[in-house]
Amino acid sequence: MRLRFCPAAPHTGVIFVRDDLDGRPEIPALVEYSEEAARRTVLSRNGASVEMVEHIVAALAGLRIDNCRVFVDAAEMPGFDGSCQQMVQALDEAGSVTQEAVRPRLLVPRTVRVEMDGCWIEARPPASNTMTVEYQLDYGRQSPIPPQSFRVEVTPSLFRRELAASRTFLLASEAEALRRQGLGNHVGYRDLLVFDESGPIKNSLRWHDECARHKALDMVGDLALAGCDLSGHFIASRSGHRLNSRIVRALLDECQRIERRYSA
Repeated sequence: MRLRFCPAAPHTGVIFVRDDLDGRPEIPALVEYSEEAARRTVLSRNGASVEMVEHIVAALAGLRIDNCRVFVDAAEMPGFDGSCQQMVQALDEAGSVTQEAVRPRLLVPRTVRVEMDGCWIEARPPASNTMTVEYQLDYGRQSPIPPQSFRVEVTPSLFRRELAASRTFLLASEAEALRRQGLGNHVGYRDLLVFDESGPIKNSLRWHDECARHKALDMVGDLALAGCDLSGHFIASRSGHRLNSRIVRALLDECQRIERRYSA
């Protein structure tokens, strides 16, 4: 498939454009258009959809590029090597400009938490006017992936250095189950991290905590669906795309309640 990043006017936000469909429908990268799906973030609007957008949105958010039209010619986004490194490199080569408009910012007003089946994610007020993400990964004592955690302030330089190259991962049993469903047959062991009892199959880790880093990368992409800059500390334990989406909705609802209270 083909993926093109094109500049957009102030206040446009990030918009996916399905170049392959009649009328070239547009799908804003906002949580109101997200649909709950397994192992991926899906956006849908008026019958058109884009899937696996989390790494694309993370690359843009991590580099603080907030007005961009992303032209695509298929529903499913390319996986590359399971990270967003190649997209970050392409965006850096293209460059960006500062626009004469103020980007809206949401400051987490109080701790907001969502949880499900022992997994949870919280948005906490920030110590300073910044955004940090922290992920705690633990698949249990029998898992070939050891418990690990990672925390980082989300700035362009730190995103490039600490998150962009972290790759998607899954267990060998999960990979086999996906293949039986006809999914991922074009992806090999060198395209992402597949773990068996001995560790990554035919691959090696870029960091000892690469799995936690990748979960933090996913958080950056999913949280960007708030449609504004976020100031807060986001900490997650064993969560995924579904809970990431729910914390954004809960946080936006909380801010709307506060706004109605003070405007009444």
